[in-house]
Amino acid sequence: MSWLTDLKPKLSKLLGGDDNVPENVWLKCPDTGMIIHKRELENNMYVSPHSDHHFAMPVQNRLQSIYDDGNYELISSPATRDDPLKFKDSKKYTERLKISRKKTGCEDAIILAYGMVGGNPLVVALFNFAFMGGSMGSAVGEGIVKAGEFAIEKKAGFMIIPASGGARMQEGIISLMQMARTTVIINRIKKAKLPYIVLLTNPTTGGVSASFAMIGDIHIAEPKCIIGFAGRRVIEQTVRETLPADFQTAEYLENHGMVDMVVHRHKLKDEIAKILDLLMIKKK
Repeated sequence: MSWLTDLKPKLSKLLGGDDNVPENVWLKCPDTGMIIHKRELENNMYVSPHSDHHFAMPVQNRLQSIYDDGNYELISSPATRDDPLKFKDSKKYTERLKISRKKTGCEDAIILAYGMVGGNPLVVALFNFAFMGGSMGSAVGEGIVKAGEFAIEKKAGFMIIPASGGARMQEGIISLMQMARTTVIINRIKKAKLPYIVLLTNPTTGGVSASFAMIGDIHIAEPKCIIGFAGRRVIEQTVRETLPADFQTAEYLENHGMVDMVVHRHKLKDEIAKILDLLMIKKK
């Protein structure tokens, strides 16, 4: 039992009952072990003021931090069939979807948005890790295709922000098909001579990293985020070697040419605006 658990009844009494003490008000920094108030994190773009650790950022905050004046419009995602394989493990897939939708307020693990960044039009396909670990099923694939088509129509830049454990096992081969489908729309974006940027966040793994996430024109990564296909332990058991301590981190991939730049969250908007200024074809 932590000191925070001991403190909660006292706070509850002061505030007039358990219902007045919200959950998850305090978070522990994994780097330093220091306790941080959630409001303090929110005011600092979910970056620890003590260690610069980048916590997961809620999707709405993420979009507001990128677009000019925090203004953007949401793009509706195409409807897809909920449970094409009638999958069931310890729970029915339909039940898992129901729980995640209630928890996040989102229909699936992808959110599409359109707005201006540094005066340049940008379409963003943003993963929501809180929705089944940001796993990629047919809804995510359809969302990325729709976002790409929207970018072509608007002659806008396109950016995907993955945060995912990979393909969604409950959709089997259908989820794996999205690797090919998303790659096709990215090729169409490039043929239209529109910039395609990938902002890698923690984690970017599995079938997501093996498809659209690693074929950008520019790859930006947040500090210390994990990027890879298979897990570290699986690789070590396969090659029977101990891997470097920073293996699969953004910094490791930057040093080995897989990532173009590692950028602090506070500087991301300016860097994205700069890239769009350089890559967008201006109308004369």
